[in-house]
Amino acid sequence: MNRFNKKTVLITGAASGMGLAAAHRFLDEGAHVVMIDIDEAALTKAASQLPQDRVLVQVGDTADKRTADVAVKATIERFGSLDVLINNAGIGSSGDITNTSAEDFDRVMAVNVAGYFHMAKAAMPELVKVRGSIVMTSSVSGLGGDWEMFAYNTSKGAVSNMVRAMALDAAKDGVRVNAVNPSFTDTGMTRDMLQDAELVAKFKERMPLGAPAAPEGVAAVMAFLASDDARLITGVNLPVDAGLMASNGQPPQ
Repeated sequence: MNRFNKKTVLITGAASGMGLAAAHRFLDEGAHVVMIDIDEAALTKAASQLPQDRVLVQVGDTADKRTADVAVKATIERFGSLDVLINNAGIGSSGDITNTSAEDFDRVMAVNVAGYFHMAKAAMPELVKVRGSIVMTSSVSGLGGDWEMFAYNTSKGAVSNMVRAMALDAAKDGVRVNAVNPSFTDTGMTRDMLQDAELVAKFKERMPLGAPAAPEGVAAVMAFLASDDARLITGVNLPVDAGLMASNGQPPQ
């Protein structure tokens, strides 16, 4: 498939995990790809394996508004347009409200919520020109709750409703806004969890299609939502969770 031939896709958090998988997926479908990440070494290494004529690397912290402004400007200068924004950069946090520090809470909100705002605000004028699309990485944690993940859950709940609100406002300009809401996915953020055989077994009991997901599986759904195949879909938080939400998190009887 070449659904993104001659189109430009900007991906945040692109040095690893779902962001890097998305970069590969969109390149495979013909896109130019702009990769943003705060980790310069990891980003440079990841991008070095990709076709250099269709890749642009931007190092920066998406919690900083200047990163968004610089990245969008560089995208237009290099490729001439911006068709898709994949808002994917994010960080995790563990703990309940009593042991989550104000500093940790502020940082999670800065990256996971304000970072998405900065990127979408900077990209929107260009997306309006081409009737483009935004796909956010939220989480099933933005649709329900988890124990001991107070700050992360709060941030992803905000992202899930950001998607709905932005989709309503942007529809008049032909810009679609959706989210993927993964569950347990094999990324750097969950690497320690994957070493816990008992925890993995519990997830598998509650997920009819099994766990964990591969980043490439989530990237495929991102590409669908960003493509013209999903032209009638906006404002949707799509669980990519192997059936976890459908089971209400309950193991089979």
